[in-house]
Amino acid sequence: MYPKLSKQIEEILLQDISDERKFLLQPLIDFINEKKKNQVPILLNFICTHNSRRSHLAQIWAQTAAAYFKIPDVHCYSGGSEVTALFPEIAGTLMKAGFYIWKLNESENPVYAVKYSENALPVIGFSKKYDDVFNPRTGFAAIMTCSHADGNCPFIPGAEKRIPVTFEDPKISDGTPEQTEIYQKRSLEIGAEMMYVFSKINN
Repeated sequence: MYPKLSKQIEEILLQDISDERKFLLQPLIDFINEKKKNQVPILLNFICTHNSRRSHLAQIWAQTAAAYFKIPDVHCYSGGSEVTALFPEIAGTLMKAGFYIWKLNESENPVYAVKYSENALPVIGFSKKYDDVFNPRTGFAAIMTCSHADGNCPFIPGAEKRIPVTFEDPKISDGTPEQTEIYQKRSLEIGAEMMYVFSKINN
């Protein structure tokens, strides 16, 4: 891990996860443990309406948590019910946490590469539908990170399991003086929960 990110992880590992959230996260822990026990790839697709904020944060923190706790063969993806673009504040928030991020292209829907350590493959981030060819077709867990997508996407083709783990949308702070603070708070909340999940995976 990059040194700044390692320090950030040490801090978020101290965060308390409520019993209510632990209960909500248990199906995801069970899914990962079952896949690991059977020695098959662990495919996680984090889904939100626009694939612009929460789903990317969850994807990147989950991939990082898997690496941090040395859980092998974990592949994290994200998607939405519609295509928009990764909101720039997400990239800025992750950079502040210690990730290394750069744009691979300039477009209305830019593609980002996100690295959590020097020798790791980058996580590729861009807005896409949940069934985009970039994402897995079968055998994955669909983790619903927003209540709108959870309510409006009752069926995710190819998903082996559908798990609601919803977070409050940081978009409510867009254009306000609290924007940076709210995005950072949401990122660390999601990061703490993904760290908790992977800390419970059997070795």
